[in-house]
Amino acid sequence: MPDGIEMHNVSFSYGSMMVLENINLVVHRGDMLGLIGPNGGGKSTLLKLILGFIKPRTGRISVLGKTPGQIKRRLGYVPQQPGFARDFPINVEQTVLLGRLGMGTGQGWLNSLFYRRYSELDYNETYKALREVGTEHLAGRSMDSLSGGQLQRILIARALVADPEILLLDEPTANIDQESESNIFSLLKKLNRRMTILIVSHDLGFISSYVTRVACVNRTMLEYDTESIDGHVIKDLYGSKVRMISPHATHE
Repeated sequence: MPDGIEMHNVSFSYGSMMVLENINLVVHRGDMLGLIGPNGGGKSTLLKLILGFIKPRTGRISVLGKTPGQIKRRLGYVPQQPGFARDFPINVEQTVLLGRLGMGTGQGWLNSLFYRRYSELDYNETYKALREVGTEHLAGRSMDSLSGGQLQRILIARALVADPEILLLDEPTANIDQESESNIFSLLKKLNRRMTILIVSHDLGFISSYVTRVACVNRTMLEYDTESIDGHVIKDLYGSKVRMISPHATHE
């Protein structure tokens, strides 16, 4: 059985600006990997390469033994933003149903939202995903009425509704309170029992409590076990001294 994700000597640039250079990464099935690094270091670009949204300048990427473009339906993606304005007239149920698009339809998401006849299976999978993230009671709520933590759970449900084998999340706990952050990481730990997970995050404290390995991305990549990350590693990565905060202790 092929590994979950393999990247060999991958480089990517926007025009003349090199963003990622000679990236080598193996993510085994069942891993829960944290991606950390400074803003602009290339973390989100790395996710987009794995998802097949963009193509590498050089190198090779394999996802579940295939190229990214061949495997999209087996990947779940939680972006930093929902992809539409919070005040767009759409409720929670409709948002999660969007995750079923592309499964038997060639329509664009906006046309499908208003014209597609969703099947009984689509609705069953939608409510299954809502129950799994603990938000079934919010199904009829408008998206602009949700708290930050509730919104992130809905975006995770939208990614889960197609039953992915790999889940990729880009800053899923940005701009939410500490209790919601802890709850989301606990949810991801449960999901990791049946799927491979990659998480982009700046919160080293929470990451170290839930993942066993981190990849530090700042144009190039270095990998560490969570136990080996200390103030010296963080200083080398970010270029300055950073305070690492966890729910239990504070370290320099």
